[in-house]
Amino acid sequence: MHTFVLAVHNILRWIVLVLLIIALVRAYWGWFGNRDWTQTDTRVGRFYSIGLDIQLLLGLILYFFLSDLTKVILSNFSAAMSAPELRFFGIEHFFYMILALVFAHIGVATARRVEESVIKHRRSAIWFSLSLIALLLGMPWFRPLLPGF
Repeated sequence: MHTFVLAVHNILRWIVLVLLIIALVRAYWGWFGNRDWTQTDTRVGRFYSIGLDIQLLLGLILYFFLSDLTKVILSNFSAAMSAPELRFFGIEHFFYMILALVFAHIGVATARRVEESVIKHRRSAIWFSLSLIALLLGMPWFRPLLPGF
């Protein structure tokens, strides 16, 4: 079960990243191109934030129920903090991914609260850019890019 959930979590990260890139391109294109806000802009931002929500759910299942790595981390937390891979998955990955999720939801919510299209695009672009930075910092680049089942 652990291998399957981890593989889905890993593959879903690429889908989420593609959704984020689409949302960013649309946001910057709308902001600097002075385009109208469309239903597609709303949907892409929503799908991105929903994708992150699913990623969080899978990550929490892995972290608290399925991962042997977590058991090692929690059994001796201070020793785990001196091991880079354990520290990454014990603290850093979780922290950056929560930040990415929060930034994405702020981007969706703040865009929804205004009427002017350029402001919607600007807010989305800024918050989604912050989300991208957090995602890139928190992704485990040392793991296989596309895992096998």
